[in-house]
Amino acid sequence: MSGSGAPARQFAMVLDLNKCLGCQTCTVACKTQWTRGPGMEAMWWNIVGTIPGRGTPRDAFERGGGYRDGEPVPGELPPKREWGEAWEFDYEDVYTGGEYGRSFLRPREHDGGSPQWGPNWDEDMGGGEYPNSYFFYLPLLCMNCSKPACLEACPRDTVYRREEDGIVLVDEDRCHGYRFCVEACPYKRMYFNEQRVIAQKCTSCFPRLEEGVAPACVRQCPGRLRHVGWLDDPESTIHKLVHTWKVALPLRPDFEVLPNVFYVPPILPLAFDDEGRFDDQGSRVPVEVLHRLFGPDVDRVIATIQKERDRVAKGRRSELLDVLIARSWNDLLGPFDVDPGELERPRRP
Repeated sequence: MSGSGAPARQFAMVLDLNKCLGCQTCTVACKTQWTRGPGMEAMWWNIVGTIPGRGTPRDAFERGGGYRDGEPVPGELPPKREWGEAWEFDYEDVYTGGEYGRSFLRPREHDGGSPQWGPNWDEDMGGGEYPNSYFFYLPLLCMNCSKPACLEACPRDTVYRREEDGIVLVDEDRCHGYRFCVEACPYKRMYFNEQRVIAQKCTSCFPRLEEGVAPACVRQCPGRLRHVGWLDDPESTIHKLVHTWKVALPLRPDFEVLPNVFYVPPILPLAFDDEGRFDDQGSRVPVEVLHRLFGPDVDRVIATIQKERDRVAKGRRSELLDVLIARSWNDLLGPFDVDPGELERPRRP
């Protein structure tokens, strides 16, 4: 176990938002592998939200946590109804209640009421006005921050960073369910298990990494948008995207938690002008939206990628675009390219 000091090396992930399909395959891959236990029914350690959108839980990024000018920002504990429950549905009424063909499934909360929010409640709902409407997808998972507010907030040293790879984990044997970590996380990626009275979160699939296997969300992504590797390895695509080409940015850098999940900002089609022609200077996504999410460096990133696109259009090669296109799927996996199907499975007694 380690504290908040620098690890030997840092595991990191880059997500190219220009390639996200919003299919939730990563979400289901994580769900089926990690959150099928008691009290985990409503947990979505990985989830793909829609921008613009209020997130999961509702208004997730507006509930405090993280730091401002180096000082901790008080956070809120979102109510259960704003996370969303593992709803029940009125199957019996629909299929055997005499209303077959005239009724439809309705979700019900534990008290019988109708839900008012839940995971991806506003999925695929866009912003802007026709013909310049827009939206894009934003996958979310634990950011494995270098300055994790959840770790600082825990009074029992339950949250820690692994010395070997910088992954942030929860020691469930020490956790007493105070939920200060939930309040402190500015991304609200920490969950509370009511049955076991402990905090739980994305583990970056560390048991898989130890066997050389990429996380489930990475291997199952059909859009080839997730890159993994060592941030401190100058030869890795992760290092090149973040530090060399500098096209992968942290989400909400104003939270000051130094996340180790990075995003290539989306470049949507050009906007239309008043005469229905493409506006070479106009973006469908309001620039303030991208600045709010990724900081002012987003302008430089978009210019860099567009320059490389123009380069390729002229018949020249772009190493950056070759990496982002990822023609070879294994190139996304970095050092974690072992096929889990080839691992020896332990025999059951």
